[in-house]
Amino acid sequence: MLAGINWYNIIFKTHIMKTFNSVKIVSLFVATMMMSSCGGSEEPTVSPLDGVIKEIPADRPFMVVLNDVESSGIFFKEYFHQYKIIEEKTKDKPEARITAWQRVSEAEYNEHKEHMGMELAHRGEDGKLVKEVSPPGYNLYIGNPKFGQWKEVEGTNRWTFFEQYLFMSTMFNLINYPVTRAFYSDYRTNYYGTGRVFYGTSWNGGRYYGTGTTFGNNYSGRSGSGYSSRSSSGSTSGSSFDDRVGSRTTRSTSRYGSSTRSSGGGYGK
Repeated sequence: MLAGINWYNIIFKTHIMKTFNSVKIVSLFVATMMMSSCGGSEEPTVSPLDGVIKEIPADRPFMVVLNDVESSGIFFKEYFHQYKIIEEKTKDKPEARITAWQRVSEAEYNEHKEHMGMELAHRGEDGKLVKEVSPPGYNLYIGNPKFGQWKEVEGTNRWTFFEQYLFMSTMFNLINYPVTRAFYSDYRTNYYGTGRVFYGTSWNGGRYYGTGTTFGNNYSGRSGSGYSSRSSSGSTSGSSFDDRVGSRTTRSTSRYGSSTRSSGGGYGK
């Protein structure tokens, strides 16, 4: 043996370096697999809401409702919206359709994460496009004397559609969640055009409209008041908003496809 050489240290350090390199390789492999299985692709740069709006003829009244939301992935999140479009293909006879799942940016998801079941945009007969969050129907049909009137029902002044437009009561879920004149007046006086969102107040002091309310759940077809998140691993949790928001439907790969339609005679999902 050569004098002065510590062979033990050399062998030990060589073993450590090999182990370290192996760990780096495994870590890189695991990270790559996570990115491919949990997302990691670039976020969309164009809002799918804008894409949906552009597909509707410019002279056609319509409104877009946030029908449902979903987040998926563990380390790399992806976010999705599903819209309910109500448009007048025939004058004064709105029809409803539900789009396929649309991938949205994290910023757009967070912007509307409290707005499930609420209107995000509308265009009336004047051709003016308004992108403002509101309860569904408040801008085009509810409060419009062409379609109905305010009536005293069980001691409360409520909006009632005329007989030929009764299908709109189902379309806007007025049977289970009536619109009072007090609600409508509050919205038009204090919220419309301000950028502030009108959620209303339920009997227990909470919100009447939006995510987590019985109206929001019922509008999108969810049962119960809770949410369960469906991640890529299938695990569920209830700690954060993203953990409370889940999907009941497999996302479609088609762009702006419609899974459900309803004509003037009825509405449903």
